[in-house]
Amino acid sequence: MPESLHILAILSLIAAIICAGWIAFDERRRPQHMWIMNLVWPLCALFGHVLVLGAYLAVGRAPIGGHAHHHQHGHNNKPPFAVSVAKGALHCGSGCTVGDIIAEWLAFLLPAVAVAFGWHWIFADKIFAVWVLDFILAFGFGVAFQYFAIKPMRDLSPREALVQAVKADAASLTSWQIGMYGFMAIAHFWIFPHVFGAELRTNSVEFWFVMQIAMLCGFVTSYPVNWWLIRAGIKEQM
Repeated sequence: MPESLHILAILSLIAAIICAGWIAFDERRRPQHMWIMNLVWPLCALFGHVLVLGAYLAVGRAPIGGHAHHHQHGHNNKPPFAVSVAKGALHCGSGCTVGDIIAEWLAFLLPAVAVAFGWHWIFADKIFAVWVLDFILAFGFGVAFQYFAIKPMRDLSPREALVQAVKADAASLTSWQIGMYGFMAIAHFWIFPHVFGAELRTNSVEFWFVMQIAMLCGFVTSYPVNWWLIRAGIKEQM
């Protein structure tokens, strides 16, 4: 691995931890109107660091004491539609972040998990089996995060809220994972073996730096889908 890439990866991960920690600390005095967003912002900072921190300061930060809804957007209490779409995409991305981190480390520390999801007997390359687990866990966390957003906003029963959460997150999460998987595939199959002559391994800082970039790609591919979901009334405008 080039030393410059190694240093860049370390700096990017440190920046992510600092930004996520600062947002989490700030939310103790400025809790979000929707409590699940207290998790969304710092989780997304783990891949977006300064970009997510800037978005949080610009459109996501609540007043001291919290409980004011979209206070920074004027008398109509609604942010610009493009901002709501970005928040919706990040909301999806936070569930993906938790699921992907757990899946990647679980498959690395317990290779039998990857085997259970198809490595060797379905897929020759371990990455595809891990992606299956990635998607399952990301979908599970994504639906849970959607549930705690939709239920209070629509005042639904638990069953109705769960159904709506699945409908809202299915397309959003799939589009996010397409972008994320796409970049990880390019890095895994081409950039690292052909450009650097190295294997991209889970226990390297380079892997998680690449994952940060891949998650940003996921945001890009999920943004238009979230735009449509909100316009269609399938997903709530935040």
